[in-house]
Amino acid sequence: MQTNFKKNQLENPEINTSEKILRKCVHCGMCNATCPTFQILGDELSGPRGRIYLIKDMLENNKPANAKITKHIDQCLSCYACLTTCPAGVDYLHLIDHGRNHVERTYKRPIFQRLLRNILAIVLPNPVLFKLIAVATNIFRPLMFLAPSNIKNMVKFMPKEFPKSKLPNNPVFKPKLKVVSKVALLTGCVQKVISPEINDSSINILTRHGIEVHILKDIKCCGSLTHHMGKEASAHKLIEFNIKKWHDLYEKENLDAILVNTSGCGTTLKDYGFIFRNHPDPKFRKKAKMISKLTKDITEYLDESIKLDFIESSKKKKYRVAYHSACSMQHGQKVHEQPVKLLNKTGNHIYEIPDGHICCGSAGTYNLMQPEIAEELLKRKVNNIQKINPDFVTTGNVGCIKQISMGTKIPILHTIELLDWYTGGKKPDSIKS
Repeated sequence: MQTNFKKNQLENPEINTSEKILRKCVHCGMCNATCPTFQILGDELSGPRGRIYLIKDMLENNKPANAKITKHIDQCLSCYACLTTCPAGVDYLHLIDHGRNHVERTYKRPIFQRLLRNILAIVLPNPVLFKLIAVATNIFRPLMFLAPSNIKNMVKFMPKEFPKSKLPNNPVFKPKLKVVSKVALLTGCVQKVISPEINDSSINILTRHGIEVHILKDIKCCGSLTHHMGKEASAHKLIEFNIKKWHDLYEKENLDAILVNTSGCGTTLKDYGFIFRNHPDPKFRKKAKMISKLTKDITEYLDESIKLDFIESSKKKKYRVAYHSACSMQHGQKVHEQPVKLLNKTGNHIYEIPDGHICCGSAGTYNLMQPEIAEELLKRKVNNIQKINPDFVTTGNVGCIKQISMGTKIPILHTIELLDWYTGGKKPDSIKS
């Protein structure tokens, strides 16, 4: 793609990076073939190629965003299917991030949009506040028929129950046998409130295999949610705090990895080095790169670094298991074969979902802010799951678990829960028989 940025514009590091990304695009449109929003809406501007042109026009001509541009940028799921598809290697991930930042800086949204986005940016990264809001929501749930449709949609995703972790609130979990590795575990913001069993299973399978698990209690939100809203300053504040905390722990304990069981968070952690590539402090830049280097999805780490002791399963019932590959894993992190390989070792029948490269519609806060598109994607995902007729579904992201559970009664659990069970842990409560 030909660009016409002025020399002084290219002195801006962010513009300079985006200009290089834009020049790689060859207009082929293959990205549109796998873009969920283009498939649903059929609008060129609602696909990656169209959004690339919109972002190029804004940046090149120093134009503020308007309502039309904002609509099409907001409709992007950041599922990154286009990253996997693009033959030219266009770094759409970082280009759309720049586009979102530009929209946030230059466009004043309608007041309800601003209010909604600000509420989500405050509540979701704060587990205590999220739980308080959820409890209050349950009290007023019977009156929700009076609420606007957007509020009704958000309320249906709020938890009605709050399961408790079965493990103590320890900062360190030591294995009973010899320590073979030390890791930090990111336990998630919303996840620890609505699905503590995911972290329990993660800790159990790790310690059972000789891995010492460290959990920093004062670690904050990974920054993913606000980062993808274009709220650059608030995201960077969270991320900088976490980098310093994790790097201190890394130096103190000589950590082998920082493990993530919420794949959306993992994609952002692995990007810390890029996000802070232009930080004025070279020492901090090195720390950011180190945290990204250390970050692994938990299944990625188990596949590459640990020999799991799977229990003999010939006498066990063989389940039909549908594996949903979360977009942030398969497209954002290029982690797909590892969890499938581990799941196959359980002895069950593992099936990948047809059109598995297409998003389920969760995408962080997308199902809260773009409910119509998210609902259509959910219907398509559930329809493809039903073609397999599985006993249950497994995936590596709590957002996908919540989203898919809204469209089907088929049990759905985190991949690590199944792996924990088949290496000596307890049977997940979500599997009835």
